[in-house]
Amino acid sequence: MFHPTKQQGMVLVIALVFLSSLTAIAVVLVQSTTTDIKMAGATQEMVVAKQEAISAVDEAIYKQVTGGSANNSFAKPISTYPKNLTNDLVQTNKGKDTTAEVGIVNNEFQLEADCPHSNTASSSQVFTCNVLEVKVSRQYGRNKASDVDVNAGIAQQLLR
Repeated sequence: MFHPTKQQGMVLVIALVFLSSLTAIAVVLVQSTTTDIKMAGATQEMVVAKQEAISAVDEAIYKQVTGGSANNSFAKPISTYPKNLTNDLVQTNKGKDTTAEVGIVNNEFQLEADCPHSNTASSSQVFTCNVLEVKVSRQYGRNKASDVDVNAGIAQQLLR
């Protein structure tokens, strides 16, 4: 025979088990969502930092080519390098978290090197080049704990 009075407590126990398991699943999903949101925010901040570093390279090159005296600073004697360009970054370093410098690439004796090979016609030994590298480093993240580095190579032709 069926005795409904003896089985009423069993439904309550099963309901509590289901409720506690659903609560546990909901807590795990909320924690996972919070982690995903944090990771998405960190990724977005890294992408913004990369774009700002690339813009800082563009600004540094523009300032060197157009210079205050309308002279191309990349054509200066190679002995004037390396030099710090951080103060020239007016537009892209408003947060004071970007550094920039121009240095010599693989030229420990500071000699004018032959130009890298190119498809443009030129007489042999007529041109030399300043082979330089623009380095920009930008800090980002919580407490500026991470950084993005962008390097750009410059080969400025010089007449002998």
